[in-house]
Amino acid sequence: MNRNVSRFGFTLWLFVTALFFVACAPVEVLDTSRDARARHGMVAAAHPLASQVGVDILKAGGNAVDAAVAVGFALGVVEPNASGIGGGGLMLIWFADSGTAVFIDSREKAPAAATEDMFELDDKGKVIPDARGFNPVVVGGKSVAVPGEVAGLLTALEMYGSMSRQQVIQPAINHARRGVLVSDVLSGMITEHYDVLATFPASEQIYLTDGFPKAAGERVANTDLADTLQLIAEQGSEAFYHGPVAQSIVDAVQADGGLITLDDLATYEVSFRPPVSSTYRDYEIISAPPPSSGGAHVIELLNIMENFDIETMGFNSADSLHAWAEAMKLVFADRAMYMADTDFVDVPLKGLTSKQYARDQFALIDMNKARQEEAIGDPWPAESGSTTHFSVVDEDGTMVAYTKTINHFFASGITAFGTGILLNDQMDDFDTRPGQANSITGGKKPLSSMSPTLLLKDGKPFATIGSPGGKRIISTVAMLISNMVDFDMDIQSAIMAPRINNYEVGPLKIESRIPFDVQNELLQKGHELDIKKDFDLYFGGAQGVVIDHKKGVLHGGADPRRDGKAIGY
Repeated sequence: MNRNVSRFGFTLWLFVTALFFVACAPVEVLDTSRDARARHGMVAAAHPLASQVGVDILKAGGNAVDAAVAVGFALGVVEPNASGIGGGGLMLIWFADSGTAVFIDSREKAPAAATEDMFELDDKGKVIPDARGFNPVVVGGKSVAVPGEVAGLLTALEMYGSMSRQQVIQPAINHARRGVLVSDVLSGMITEHYDVLATFPASEQIYLTDGFPKAAGERVANTDLADTLQLIAEQGSEAFYHGPVAQSIVDAVQADGGLITLDDLATYEVSFRPPVSSTYRDYEIISAPPPSSGGAHVIELLNIMENFDIETMGFNSADSLHAWAEAMKLVFADRAMYMADTDFVDVPLKGLTSKQYARDQFALIDMNKARQEEAIGDPWPAESGSTTHFSVVDEDGTMVAYTKTINHFFASGITAFGTGILLNDQMDDFDTRPGQANSITGGKKPLSSMSPTLLLKDGKPFATIGSPGGKRIISTVAMLISNMVDFDMDIQSAIMAPRINNYEVGPLKIESRIPFDVQNELLQKGHELDIKKDFDLYFGGAQGVVIDHKKGVLHGGADPRRDGKAIGY
């Protein structure tokens, strides 16, 4: 098909469709039937088909890790815009029998040939677009980092699972081969990223129909991916990191100017790292360490907020939201200054997560006035002292929190020919400026905000939670915890609650459900407001499971901002 004709037809179609919706002006009705309660096992994921896969594994006798691995593979098929085996992830496991936690880092890494000056910058420090008009750190071959998800999932299965590769990957194979119905959310994302998908033939073949975005109700089938998954089921990680699949990935990336080599794939290894931990009120928090910035800064944010009497301030009052917004500014300034892959950079983790440092940061907050300049703290003296997410709990109380990503929706846009694998654009998570903590270095893992998080109460498992949403993950997870702890919300109510974010000095992003009188008070305190939709995709899609030990019930919650659904048995 002539692509120029295709794009002209798409533009005309989009214009007519927009006129139709404006004319009809329908009232949006939000489906909020997302949560579930059960006694034996629970999975909360960003797509109901993935949640069902996990529950079926639990019913068949698998443990929480078996279910998590099955969901991980399946979610990349049924929600292909947000994750997949062309990306990476962070898995946090808490074992009920031993009361210990394990963190598995399968984050993508920079190709060995990558350098801190590999992207050309303008005089303002911004990456210069390529000849196609795309930002090369986001779209195309140079944006692709070495994928880690297959290695991470299979390592978890081999070490902590009880089922075979074929058993846990078969559901993903089945969904890829028969195809998945396109939801309104997925259709909207395909439309939004049409130009990128139409640029790469192997991606266009999967996600477009006759040059047009697949509409809700159509199917996305990916038989090449089904074949790749079958090879992985039979041969393990070897099938991905060596041989024809690896060669196809390298060919696709290098054909578009990227740097990944066969050696980059062959030498990829997962990392086991000690989780970060702290407390909030009477709850123990266990979360992701670097190269995720998420866990440490979730803890830093909660440590600052612990100095406020949030309950007395009132839920979503102007004072409480102001406190959150000002604390977020301080936390995200620290993130930008200090956080990076600890294999390459010395990061003051103990300082950033210390209670004393949080008290020092708390003292900088003026409750009457919004901060208008950046303030970076010094956590070093306290040293001595952020996609998709799903949560799983099995009958024994073992919890898994897994956040995984290909970065932006539809990522680099490149599907490796003959494999069905959509490749990440994770190089975007580096700082493209030379000389920074998170600057590009060959073999280095880019900074992430992914924050798979576990909560314990009195030494017992209480909750597994997490969210996608870039840097908004940190504020989302912290506010979820506060909603449950400070306001005694159940998991679904905590997820449904309006969200805010302020990760820089600038407009405070809020969902429009925040009452008008509260918005006016925030304006009077000096905040500029950026008002989002009632339930805005900007704020990610949180999923979580809470264990009610008194009632012997698991309560799974899922986010209406995505296609989330909790399912249990």
